[in-house]
Amino acid sequence: MTDDASPDLRASDADRERVAEVLRDALAEGRLDMQEFEERLEAAYKARTYGELAPLTRDLPTAHAPAPTAVSFTKEPAQGGGWAGRIVGGEGSSAGAVAIMSGFQRKGRWTVPKQFNCFAFWGGGEIDLREADFADREVEINCVAIMGGVQVVVPPGVEVVVRGIGIMGGFDHPRDDGPPEPGAPRVIIGGLAFWGGVDVTRKITRAEQQRLKEQRRLEKLERKSRKELD
Repeated sequence: MTDDASPDLRASDADRERVAEVLRDALAEGRLDMQEFEERLEAAYKARTYGELAPLTRDLPTAHAPAPTAVSFTKEPAQGGGWAGRIVGGEGSSAGAVAIMSGFQRKGRWTVPKQFNCFAFWGGGEIDLREADFADREVEINCVAIMGGVQVVVPPGVEVVVRGIGIMGGFDHPRDDGPPEPGAPRVIIGGLAFWGGVDVTRKITRAEQQRLKEQRRLEKLERKSRKELD
């Protein structure tokens, strides 16, 4: 589609898709908010002529109009890859945790020490490593769960070794365990579960969950818009 094309000329599916791609780029760059994006995307898939398509991207950079130089507010990743910046050294921000008829949590942005010890008796705990930094490339988490439980959440790419002993209890290994990512830390989980359990699960970060959720929502919106054209 070109700006000098007749506005009454019928648009093709390829024309509508090109406009949709410009709108997606504009959303990703922050030029459109979500409401504006949805309104324009819906209009793009309903458009029949060039005259209906042209206004949707007139105020946006396209392949025919280079975008101005963007100012980046994103901190550059550390050299050596994403994991290199999360191996920070030091003693760690928390050496251990205890839950006796209660609970504990270690989650969010915290530093896992080389050795972390936790104890749960008639209680439970959560150790979430998805947003954590690591004091060393190999860390050890020792869990003692007596008539209680501990959940350890690790992100994809981290190597996990489970060595715990279960007596009328157990240590669960993470499912869907793919190969470790280069530079990722190694997490060794050991200890004892007596009439209790230590559950080791692998989950993506909350930010990635939200991104995938939004991606599915946009795909659903596009399918709905296309179906209305049929």
